[in-house]
Amino acid sequence: MNLNYRDAGVDIPLADQWVGTIRNIVRSMPADPNVLGGIGGFSGLYRLPGGLVLAGCCDGVGTKIEVAKAAGKFDGIGQDLVAMNVNDLVTCGARPLFFLDYIACGRLKPEILGPIVESAARACRDSGCALLGGETAEMPGTYNEDGLDLAGFSVGMLREDEIIDGSRIAPGDAVVGIASSGVHSNGFSLVRKALFSSGNPCGLSDTPEVLEGKTIGESLLVPTRLYVSVALEAASSGLVGGMAHITGGGLYDNIRRVIPGDLALSLDYDAWPRSPIFSLLRDRGIDESEMRKVFNLGIGFAFIVRKEKLPEFLSLLESLGEKGYVIGGVSA
Repeated sequence: MNLNYRDAGVDIPLADQWVGTIRNIVRSMPADPNVLGGIGGFSGLYRLPGGLVLAGCCDGVGTKIEVAKAAGKFDGIGQDLVAMNVNDLVTCGARPLFFLDYIACGRLKPEILGPIVESAARACRDSGCALLGGETAEMPGTYNEDGLDLAGFSVGMLREDEIIDGSRIAPGDAVVGIASSGVHSNGFSLVRKALFSSGNPCGLSDTPEVLEGKTIGESLLVPTRLYVSVALEAASSGLVGGMAHITGGGLYDNIRRVIPGDLALSLDYDAWPRSPIFSLLRDRGIDESEMRKVFNLGIGFAFIVRKEKLPEFLSLLESLGEKGYVIGGVSA
């Protein structure tokens, strides 16, 4: 049995077509000279007077919320929501200023929503940004009584001459990755299909040997790592030509987003240790090629660095308490 994302109800080719449709709609509107770049980056950029630029992004936690609901554990999902946004934001070098949340539910349940917002507030504090506000929409008839969805929005700022946009990436550059905490917040429709919807479903309290004493629920609900501090240190060092947050689409597609189109990217998928949860997912019928397309596989954030600067950059990461893995390279 080889499970794929389409089996789980997610149509990636259609999603790619939809992004193209959005891009065409935006291009059909009168151009705003203050908009820098186009649709498809990790964040959108908008020029302000005085050489300043605002960066903005929007994201959610997908169907990880369904696992949280099944486990009755919501004290990390708010961090997931913040991380999915601020980690995208910092890829251009922007410092997060503030975050807003949108919570849609079938019925208002403070005992559930309270831990979510508390978790988001802690993550904002740890990311150096304000939890500025949000919206909680109680929508009976649209959602069932237990229905719940989360979205977040983050805005940051930097100087225009500080933007890291991949334009300085060159042949010979190295790709350096740092660890994820697990699945993070992408691919959960496929995770749920593999673990809970097969002919031999797992339970959240199961402790497969491969998880080294952890339950499936614990392993899946580890919050997405916050990469803000290490990414901003990397940006200010002047050593990186590009940064990528590894989300939907896996390592290759996300790193490819920041590399100029005339350059090639190669990755060595044996260059780092994988989190045990990915071994379990493989054992449950997701083959290697699909795993690479969907999951971070243990690397949550990546940097593109000049080869001659690699030792200095790895030392910088070590000083920040991070282990850097050389996971690939850029070529002509």
